[in-house]
Amino acid sequence: MPQPHEILFKTLADPTRRAIFERLCRDGDQTVAALTARAGVSQPAVSKHLGVLKQAGLVRDRHEGRNTHYSAELGALAPLIDWTNQMAGFWQSRFDNLEDLLKRMD
Repeated sequence: MPQPHEILFKTLADPTRRAIFERLCRDGDQTVAALTARAGVSQPAVSKHLGVLKQAGLVRDRHEGRNTHYSAELGALAPLIDWTNQMAGFWQSRFDNLEDLLKRMD
């Protein structure tokens, strides 16, 4: 079973999907039509990308009449933030060890 951060990396690896998510983060709640107008791909393609983002927990939808509005779920990025913090700690420790080694070699 993939780890949560792996699912998010895989979901956001697609540049069109990542651009849609970034647009929702930056501009807030948007309809499928508004996202399609700026996506450079067809409405069915945007809808498919939104479905993948929703399945990963990165967006939520809200139906209003015949329109569906999507918004970013920023809290869903927590596994990526946690993973990044772990990796930063790992590399900081490695760099500290390298620095100590270089000082001893001088």
